[in-house]
Amino acid sequence: MPTRLAVLISGNGSNLQAIIDAIRQRLLDAQIVVVVSNRKEAYGLQRAQKAGIPTLYHGLKAYRDAGKDRTAYDADLAALLQPYHPDWVVLAGWMHILSAAFLQHFPYRVINLHPALPGQFPGTDAIGRAFRAYQQGEIKKTGIMVHLVPDEGIDNGPILETKEVLIYPTDTLENVEQRMHRAEHEVLLGALYRLIEGDETVKA
Repeated sequence: MPTRLAVLISGNGSNLQAIIDAIRQRLLDAQIVVVVSNRKEAYGLQRAQKAGIPTLYHGLKAYRDAGKDRTAYDADLAALLQPYHPDWVVLAGWMHILSAAFLQHFPYRVINLHPALPGQFPGTDAIGRAFRAYQQGEIKKTGIMVHLVPDEGIDNGPILETKEVLIYPTDTLENVEQRMHRAEHEVLLGALYRLIEGDETVKA
């Protein structure tokens, strides 16, 4: 039986598309059972719909308007996913920190893609912050990591896969972003392949 993936996105969904393509090419023995976005206009939802994948929109604004907190939002998100019985929940550009109200339902079955090396630039705008750090002579490279999400820590769970990405003196931020996005696909697919094939070794 193919491994069942639920993919959570907030934007363009290029990493989602990389997973869709890898499954079509039979590089991954997996099935995306649902794609969820917290943004109604996320282009990734259209990518999923074109591929015949069920999609869900789960916005936070209604919860805020009703005076509900993030734990209520996260608990309801978990409830939305439960009927799909995912083996893994993949955060592929999901711009929302998940609380225990969600994570307790999928213990050590949530993985996150983050555009930085372990211990560097957690949170938002990681690529931009890395590029500025390079310009200031603080770093010579950045990179990508995929890690487990066991708790509410920001981009600091056990590492599954990493890849270094060099930055060059002639680079613009756009150059670095393009290079990083290409590397993201490779790292995410590599981590998923290892998980699907049963190699859950966590890297130091």
